[in-house]
Amino acid sequence: MDPLTQAIGRSPELLPLALDPSTDQVTWVRLSEAAYAQASFLDERVLADRAVPRRSVPWRSLNEAAEQLPPDNASYIFHIGHVGSTLLSRLLGQHPAVFSLREPAILRTFAEIGCNPASSCWSESEFERRLGAVLKLLSRTFRPDQQALIKATSFVSELAVRILRRPSAPKVIFMFVPAEIYLASILGAPNSPAEAKALAPSRLDRLHRRIGQERWKLSDLSPGEIVAMSWATEMSTLAAAAAAGTNRVLWLNFERLLDDSAASLSCIFNHLEIEALPNDIDALLAGREMRRYSKAPEYAYDANLRRAVLEQGRREHSAEIDRGHAWLQEASAEFSDIPKQVDNA
Repeated sequence: MDPLTQAIGRSPELLPLALDPSTDQVTWVRLSEAAYAQASFLDERVLADRAVPRRSVPWRSLNEAAEQLPPDNASYIFHIGHVGSTLLSRLLGQHPAVFSLREPAILRTFAEIGCNPASSCWSESEFERRLGAVLKLLSRTFRPDQQALIKATSFVSELAVRILRRPSAPKVIFMFVPAEIYLASILGAPNSPAEAKALAPSRLDRLHRRIGQERWKLSDLSPGEIVAMSWATEMSTLAAAAAAGTNRVLWLNFERLLDDSAASLSCIFNHLEIEALPNDIDALLAGREMRRYSKAPEYAYDANLRRAVLEQGRREHSAEIDRGHAWLQEASAEFSDIPKQVDNA
């Protein structure tokens, strides 16, 4: 076994950052435990630090390393986007038994290929074999008493059903907010509407695959309807995956986490089978995570600012919120795969 393969198997210090399917090359980067804790996204943004060592090697090196590892045993956070998943990942990652990984880019590649099997150069069995190898590598921890907790990018939820069906029987958390709050938060935030518009084509394609027909044209949808469609796509993806996980899925409304943080964290730790005493949870909540913007911790952000964003969205975009509600009501009445939840319950 070559030295690189040996090093990969020892710890998560070497991260498979990206896979280029056209060349079958994997880019590896070297990250310390502190660098993992700091990173909001395990993607090309970690390469902004030119001091981060990196190397590209053929896929077979990753596969050889994975073959030497025990079965994957990570837990997961899947979510619909902009619902506090990064905050939860950071909070849980403060516990010594949790090793948090946020948005590994290599899983995005697998989600994109999985959504377009016709253009894939892999067979279904090869896809599953490669995904299994990656999940084994992402399950590595720095210490034996740690559990890896992978917070995925929102559209990586397309992989949730595959992951839930794996022999490792992972525990997962599905994070969401009701449609009304999602509409207000996306429309009220400065950059979120543009992001929703950019993601809309792929989300509409995914929703059309879910319902089995091309029902809507993106050009016909208003901004509020685009946000409503986004909520419907991501919620229907989670709902479809939940059937594969039964009691291994914990649904978490972000509003409940904010309203009763201690009880919510206690429930989450119980679900993940990690011991956390009330004093431990109090210490997590007293830290800086609850007062900073989780994706960019240099900025202040808390529940009060979030409420202000929601109120601004409701006040300034009430007409588009109403359009979004109407679209969801009609769509859910027509298609059983689209959730009917549009209120604040």
